[in-house]
Amino acid sequence: MTAVVGNTSMVTPETGAAAKPVVALNRRTVDTVLVGLGAVFAVVLGIAAGLLTWGSNFSNDYVRKELSSQEISFPSAAALTEEGRTDLVKFADQKMVNGKQAEGYASFINGHLAKIGGGKTYATIGADETAAKAAVKAATDAGKPAADIAKLQATADGITNTRNTLFKGETLRGLLLSAFAWSTIGRIAGIASIAAYIAAAVMLLLVLLGLFHIRRLAHAHKAAAA
Repeated sequence: MTAVVGNTSMVTPETGAAAKPVVALNRRTVDTVLVGLGAVFAVVLGIAAGLLTWGSNFSNDYVRKELSSQEISFPSAAALTEEGRTDLVKFADQKMVNGKQAEGYASFINGHLAKIGGGKTYATIGADETAAKAAVKAATDAGKPAADIAKLQATADGITNTRNTLFKGETLRGLLLSAFAWSTIGRIAGIASIAAYIAAAVMLLLVLLGLFHIRRLAHAHKAAAA
């Protein structure tokens, strides 16, 4: 056996080994440390909630300002229905000012681009444009009749115009989808800020309860000592 006296370990004949000193932690010290950590965590959560709120407001305000400046409005319900876009009727005649509307209008543009390019994009129709211009050059170099060259040139110009239209449409569609993405990020940040505020409030409540518990224990010890 090993007996411990104060901070000194005694070696017993049975084991021949020294016992380790016993470290006792004061209950009030543990409670104080836990309450302090909780207070720090509550402050961190509060700061995070504030930053998330700021980010959400900034994102939403920025998207609204940029979209409003474009002065883009949806067609009427009748026009959308005629085009088979009943999914966008809920936005009929509305001015585009938010992310969901931007996503809807990007889909509207994409439907038109598919009809204009026959399913081809600005990138994929580039080969057709190059081939058409090469045909014009070959006909000119070969001394073909002017009427044939003019016909080939008209075809090349038509493909070029289509490609330019696809470029503009795809660019606008990409910008609108970017606005939708930022709007979504802002919405997520807003939800996260609410969760952080709730967590900070709960943690603050626990800290207050911890302080009350420490104070009650102190009074109990004083009463016992008396």
